[in-house]
Amino acid sequence: MKTLDDLYAAIDGLSMEGGWHRKQPSLWPEPRANFVPAQWRYADVKPILEAAGHLVDHELAERRNLTLTNPLVGNWYATVRTLVAAYQSIKPGEHALSHRHTPNALRIIIEGRGTYTVVNGTRVEMRPGDVLLTPSWCWHSHEAVGPDECFWVDVLDVPLVHLLEPMFFERHPDRFEPVRENVEASPLAFRWEDSLQGLDAQASAPAGGAAEREIELGSPAMKTVAIHVQRMGAGFTSAPQRTTANAVFTVIEGAGSTRIGDKDFAWQRGDVLAIPGWQPYQHRVTQAAHLVRVSDEPVMRAFDWLRHVD
Repeated sequence: MKTLDDLYAAIDGLSMEGGWHRKQPSLWPEPRANFVPAQWRYADVKPILEAAGHLVDHELAERRNLTLTNPLVGNWYATVRTLVAAYQSIKPGEHALSHRHTPNALRIIIEGRGTYTVVNGTRVEMRPGDVLLTPSWCWHSHEAVGPDECFWVDVLDVPLVHLLEPMFFERHPDRFEPVRENVEASPLAFRWEDSLQGLDAQASAPAGGAAEREIELGSPAMKTVAIHVQRMGAGFTSAPQRTTANAVFTVIEGAGSTRIGDKDFAWQRGDVLAIPGWQPYQHRVTQAAHLVRVSDEPVMRAFDWLRHVD
């Protein structure tokens, strides 16, 4: 090998790359903007789910859901880098089959009563505003026994599992997991009334000015996922925020807009916002609002990668 071209040909032939002539950099000064800010409007989604309720039963699909795929070119699934969100519905009289998987999951109930989930044999009702957990490898199913069609937002860490690859999925051998107990309260069910009481008890605004009041559900709720409930009154403008944590926001009630990067997104009850890590954002509230922020903060914190700039 007498020339650099000879040297590079030999390196390339062994599926290697010289660190001094990389085709693409492997390090950069700060996180790159890959996933893009995005919004899904409940007013657009609900009619589609209602129509799907007449066309897609639980024999055709174990879960009647609509995955919120980030419009990043080339992305086929994730909402933000480590999380995926989806809208889901279940009609009166339906019973979604039991299964389990390694990804952690949670659901944020938007509307509808009389729907229950069974997680590892414990049956609990899902009510509007509640946040319910399905930790990794727990059996879970849903059934609607009341008069209402129930709608909620799912958030899972499936994209993180895709990246790390420990994906396992299993259907229950009996189709439905037996119910061992019916409960009113459960560590896996964060009741909306309890969240409101927790917010009422906050004596001061959280550090950083992200909201007027904020509480965390769990500490954290699951090993890879943190859940925060935020309260903001009409006329409130949050301090500008920037964090390495990827986040999905669900609007429980109220209205306002959020500027993410150089784009503005007007939101109202039931809407979902995707805010990728290190994207600057700021809320402006026009009608008193409660938002649920689901993020991968525990992952970032575990590796000392969590950074926050106000």
